[in-house]
Amino acid sequence: MMKKVAAAAIGGVLAVGAVPVVLGAVGFTSTGIAASSLAAKMMSAAAVANGGGVPAGGLVATLQSVGAAGLSASSNILLASTGSVFGALLGRSKKAPPLSPPAGPGAEGNQPGENVSQIKPPKPPLKSEKHQK
Repeated sequence: MMKKVAAAAIGGVLAVGAVPVVLGAVGFTSTGIAASSLAAKMMSAAAVANGGGVPAGGLVATLQSVGAAGLSASSNILLASTGSVFGALLGRSKKAPPLSPPAGPGAEGNQPGENVSQIKPPKPPLKSEKHQK
């Protein structure tokens, strides 16, 4: 249970902390869009597609706003909650298989090789045994 709680906490922190790092790496910085970055290419493509201007409320404008000012408190809470859920799901422990099979009268069918067929395939005939016409 503690492992699941720890994984949820780590997932929430990573989700909130990764946003500014990723946006900065892509080129959406607090001082504006970095030259020759992916963000600059996105801005150029958006401007060409919209006749010379970047539309307000579009993807590039929203990412630049988040890169410059950060996320709002409600967005951080939502992001942390989502990260916590994913962290808890990924941190869920699986049951370990038993170390040895149970012994005793109820343990029939658990021995290795027990279900393997004991019939050997037929041998191919020798050259002298082949039927000739």
